[in-house]
Amino acid sequence: MLNILFPKLCHGCKNKLLKGEEVLCGACRHDLPLQCHHRNNDTAMQAIFNGRIPVSHATALLQFHKKGITQQLLHDLKYRKQEQISFFFGKWLGDELAEIAAYNEIDLVIPVPIHRKKRRQRGYNQVTGFGAEIAKALDIPFAENVLLKKSATKSQVFKQRFTRFTDTEVFEVASNHSIQGKHILIVDDIVTTGATLETCGNHLLAHGAAQISLATMAITL
Repeated sequence: MLNILFPKLCHGCKNKLLKGEEVLCGACRHDLPLQCHHRNNDTAMQAIFNGRIPVSHATALLQFHKKGITQQLLHDLKYRKQEQISFFFGKWLGDELAEIAAYNEIDLVIPVPIHRKKRRQRGYNQVTGFGAEIAKALDIPFAENVLLKKSATKSQVFKQRFTRFTDTEVFEVASNHSIQGKHILIVDDIVTTGATLETCGNHLLAHGAAQISLATMAITL
């Protein structure tokens, strides 16, 4: 009855989704601007961090274009309480990474955290579902309470690298969690300058992590 009164609509074209479709209709999913560095050993995302932090593997599922469908999806996820988008992208990317030997060497998935104030406002961390589904596909733990955000900051998107770096000096690793010797996959929604992921990765390495890899829903070009 609910599906009749309130049919699920595609987040791209806004048409009614067919049976078996989630978040996007087949046509809009086909038109997504895929990046998928993992498919052909593309190291472009990894190269963003050269000289800044050692990264074993790095991939983004989609390209981000201003006013494009990726921006629309991330906006729905972050500001319109459409948390299912996070799980949708996580299952998609997780299924692909599970087929790649290098990603099966990862021990733990950790999301970039948001401050508790923002979490109360939004109701969820927008990358929790993404990370949880990737961890499930890789059959490894997902640890949401290892990396914490100590203070609230404004949106990081499109800030200059120096400003973003100073803003991201607000993370800490919970003392009651051991990450010693682990290969950790950090997940986030989007990578622009890479400052947030760089800072998170450095915190984890400083607390004993052996390797850092990265996975995001999108990357700006």
